[in-house]
Amino acid sequence: MLLLNRELAILEFNRRVLAQAALANIPVLERLRYLTIVSANLDEFFEVRMAPHMAALRDALPGSGEAARLKLELQRIGGAVRELLQAQCRVYTEELRAALGDQKIAILGHVDRDAAQQDWVRQYFVKEVKPLLSATLIDPRHPFPKVANKSLNFILRLQPKKKGAVPVESVLAVIKIPRALPRVIRLPAKVSQGRQVFVLLSSVLRSNLSILLPEHHVLDCAQFRLTRDSDLWVRDDDQTDLRQALNSQLHTRQFGMPVRLEVNAQCSRALARLLLQQFELPACALYRMDAPLNLVRLQQVLDLAEPGKHRFKPYEPGWTPALQRKESMWSQLARRDVLLHHPYESFEPVLQLLREAADDKHVLQIQQTIYRAGLHSEVMDLLCKAARRGKEVTVVFELMARFDEAVNIAWAEQLEKLGGQVLYGLPGMKTHCKMLLITRREKKQWRHYAHISTGNYNVSTTRSYTDLGFLTSHPEFCADIQAMFVALRQHQDAPALKHLVNAPQHLRQTLLSHLVEVSAQARRGREARVLLKLNALTDEGLIAALVDAAQAGAQVDLIVRGACLLPPGLPELTERVRVRSIIGRFLEHSRVYHMVAGEQVWTYLSSADGMARNLDRRVELAWPLLDPVLRQRVYDEVLTPYLLDGEDAWAQGPDGRYQAVKGVYPSAQQALMRKHAGARKKDV
Repeated sequence: MLLLNRELAILEFNRRVLAQAALANIPVLERLRYLTIVSANLDEFFEVRMAPHMAALRDALPGSGEAARLKLELQRIGGAVRELLQAQCRVYTEELRAALGDQKIAILGHVDRDAAQQDWVRQYFVKEVKPLLSATLIDPRHPFPKVANKSLNFILRLQPKKKGAVPVESVLAVIKIPRALPRVIRLPAKVSQGRQVFVLLSSVLRSNLSILLPEHHVLDCAQFRLTRDSDLWVRDDDQTDLRQALNSQLHTRQFGMPVRLEVNAQCSRALARLLLQQFELPACALYRMDAPLNLVRLQQVLDLAEPGKHRFKPYEPGWTPALQRKESMWSQLARRDVLLHHPYESFEPVLQLLREAADDKHVLQIQQTIYRAGLHSEVMDLLCKAARRGKEVTVVFELMARFDEAVNIAWAEQLEKLGGQVLYGLPGMKTHCKMLLITRREKKQWRHYAHISTGNYNVSTTRSYTDLGFLTSHPEFCADIQAMFVALRQHQDAPALKHLVNAPQHLRQTLLSHLVEVSAQARRGREARVLLKLNALTDEGLIAALVDAAQAGAQVDLIVRGACLLPPGLPELTERVRVRSIIGRFLEHSRVYHMVAGEQVWTYLSSADGMARNLDRRVELAWPLLDPVLRQRVYDEVLTPYLLDGEDAWAQGPDGRYQAVKGVYPSAQQALMRKHAGARKKDV
């Protein structure tokens, strides 16, 4: 069957995120946050997704059919990007700035500032900005300076102020803006007229060029921002010292292959053409912005502004009612398995388990995988504490976690210095599974306690991402996890596991075999249902099996936050497939595979999405919910509300475009917040 285009599906997801910025019922600073998320996503889209396309075009033989095909594809994707950018600029200039103004929050350009504000900005420029700036004149002895990835720069055409009858030729200059300078500056109250007033660094510089360049007339000026290929690639033969190989690449990441050139809307054709030639980019790589070039930097407004009613009301995750705060985690997990639903329930029980493990003299060993720990990590602090106290601490770090490589390397080095054992997973594969195993001596025997999760061990994201965590002392589950750690230590494939299903060895085949059974039962006229909740669905084999199940008569419901390449609603092909996406306050991140075939019901939670990279090129885990009570809870709390959501849901059409769903049922996220807040009150 014909799959949807992946790049266009990613851009369609960002269109849904942008729609949040246009909602008048969302606090205005949160709307601004959604706007910046779109820009951050587009940056990564070009750094990672578009870079291979650009490289292929550069390598293609000029004038060949392949070159023509690639150019046409880039133009198609570029057209969708421009459509999204136009909508984004429109939301910012026509809606958000007015909405901010209604709340006495202003982002002022030069023409908007009164005399007192202009004077303050001028003094700020002279004192704080000018000492760090210099213009590089471009001539045969001074070539065009190296431009770092996503840095802000100005290009100018200048004419020296020299007296005489003979005209002086104009010259080019480039001003590189240091990253150390704040991109957003809040004006003091004395010149703000009772408002919260902000100015952008680019506006501060543009309005004070005469101070920076007193010897020149500015004939032409434009801001530009270059996006480069930022994906890291390490050969398999570098795995002997992966950390060193990555460290060497991190230093050069800022100067990868150029893939996108952004300029302000007023940039002249001459300067735009010059920049394209300088960076050897085709015309389709040029993007004009009728808004600040780097809208991501407006996140600083959120940090500098007084939140008040302009942000979401703080939501404090509660302690799960399945556990008692004052009782040891050992005794409680010995009695029952515990399911945690973040961010509605706190990540604190996982931290508490680690705290007890670090302090308990009976704990011998702690093993854990780390994909994204974060710069400030209580999880890593506790693992370091355990290592200092003599515990056997082994951590499998994924050093290739995109854009978190440097942070993970730093934590790995710190843990190693304290005596912990650091591993980097299997050659050529990312370790994406999230698992923790603690070994404790109890009554002259060893007992294991485990945590596995759909999300990262990053405490900050557990408050803004929806994820599912599972705490257990189930001997067979723990034995499976131990087998996974042994395989990672010894660089071997994990053996067949009792309950857990691992990738790349078994997860794909397990899911496909279940879907085959779903199709078989559907053809017999028995109950057949597939309900998946994922971040992305792009794997052709999995999609083919889902289409087969739908054609056999099974109802297939897909809750996919991001890119879904399966077009629903195609006559005689995917009529029984429904695809919806939830875009709300929290980022949907949990993965659930729920399949019904007659009397058989399978419900797996997993770290893996429906993507080839997850199923074939990563170390992943999926685990079944054996407890029928927990299985029903996931169905009732994590799946059903999202199928009924009438506020935050979008329905996908056969063409891959989404339409907002307006129904009678409330937002699933809001309903879950109320539900868990009510449960906490009852518990108190």
